[in-house]
Amino acid sequence: MDITVEALLLQKGHEVFSVAPDRTVYEALIVLAEKDIGALLVFESEKMVGIFSERDYARKVVLKGKSTKSTIVREVMTENVITVEINENVENCMDLMTGKHIRHLPVVKNGAVTGVISIGDIVKAIISEQKSTIKHLEKYIVGER
Repeated sequence: MDITVEALLLQKGHEVFSVAPDRTVYEALIVLAEKDIGALLVFESEKMVGIFSERDYARKVVLKGKSTKSTIVREVMTENVITVEINENVENCMDLMTGKHIRHLPVVKNGAVTGVISIGDIVKAIISEQKSTIKHLEKYIVGER
């Protein structure tokens, strides 16, 4: 299976949702809800400095009894964000995400963020590819070519 991240982004789109590190967690949660997404990249002066996810919120805000409206994103975001290059294979991305216990991967091309993929995007792509392979094999077995 040779689906690349680039092919996945061609279907999904390259839109990147972000938040500034000095915004409140409450403001970030509003964007997550409005966009129906699970993570926001954190940019400061056009440079990615972190990622803020629902998991960060649950573990670093709710479970620690912090206030959503007074805690800023910088305090709870994940720094040292793991990224992948646009030409990476989705199976390698799945292995990386599973191994590192992450659900979102920013995609970079020539050092710039060009999209974000989720574990859900990867699973959908792999299932679609497998369905196509099964259909092809079924046709081959019954003599259609």
